[in-house]
Amino acid sequence: MKYRKLGKTGFSISEISLGTWQVGGKWGEPFNHDNADKILNAAADAGINFIDTADVYGDGESEKAVGRLVRARSERIYVATKCGRRLQPHTAAAYQPAVLRQFVEDSLRNMQLETLDLVQLHCPPTEVYYRPEVFELFDRLREEGKIQHLGVSIEKVEEGLKAIEFPNVTTVQLIFNMFRQRPPELLFTEAARRDIGLIVRVPLASGLLTGKFSSQTNFSPEDHRNFNRQGEAFDKGETFSGVDYATGLEAVEELKKVFPDQPRLAAFALRWVLMFNEVSCIIPGASRPEQVLPNLQAAELPELSEEQMRAVRDIYDRKIRPLVHYSW
Repeated sequence: MKYRKLGKTGFSISEISLGTWQVGGKWGEPFNHDNADKILNAAADAGINFIDTADVYGDGESEKAVGRLVRARSERIYVATKCGRRLQPHTAAAYQPAVLRQFVEDSLRNMQLETLDLVQLHCPPTEVYYRPEVFELFDRLREEGKIQHLGVSIEKVEEGLKAIEFPNVTTVQLIFNMFRQRPPELLFTEAARRDIGLIVRVPLASGLLTGKFSSQTNFSPEDHRNFNRQGEAFDKGETFSGVDYATGLEAVEELKKVFPDQPRLAAFALRWVLMFNEVSCIIPGASRPEQVLPNLQAAELPELSEEQMRAVRDIYDRKIRPLVHYSW
């Protein structure tokens, strides 16, 4: 495993880490703690030392599983959780310091930890980034020893640029992959200048970039890849990175020609993200223990060639850019 610095937190974290949206069961399925424990321990055994969770994953059950892992292991494992998505309705006005404080305390209780390494605002409405009192709360929580660092999880590049104006923001979590290539144009530069850690989620575009899907692939009714393609439940960009499914499949077939004779496009898609030095880590998910190790193959691949990088960009420019580039 290779490690990178998580911005001004100073944490040295595994460049391939673990996201836990579907740990303990795929989207829409009941949470399975035995499965979650197996996935999390497989990750730790492989050298992964950074786990990203949220209070809404499994309605707090994911946090409980992550806390159990941290308390059971002897090595240092960094925990990042998120707060805000429990708000119903999820509006800017609902983001009140007292409510967010309660969410943080609930997460501490779920994980049975004394302090949280990183708490991230969980994709709040854009207006929240213009509310200093929201960000000031986390200074108080840090003084009280309840958190070590504050980060944000964003949907739009503009939100990230605004968030890092607050000096207590240390990390930005964002969608970045072969199908979402806007962030390096400005956000990466500004993040590097301010020593902000970048945590990349959805690095495989909800599985599209594994190369395993086809027009005949069926997703369960409870899977967001079935019910959220047009943003019916939450931001459209979280599902297939906002790319039309059929168009995404066409682009994947072209990407397979850039990386011929390779059994797993996924490893090259992850390696592509790691080619950007500003990235601190990627957090692909896993719904089964055996899915953890294949993701780590990306770290063993050699750097992609300039020709391969240009080819990926060309496919994006021709097929994907008009669909997503200026939306997020």
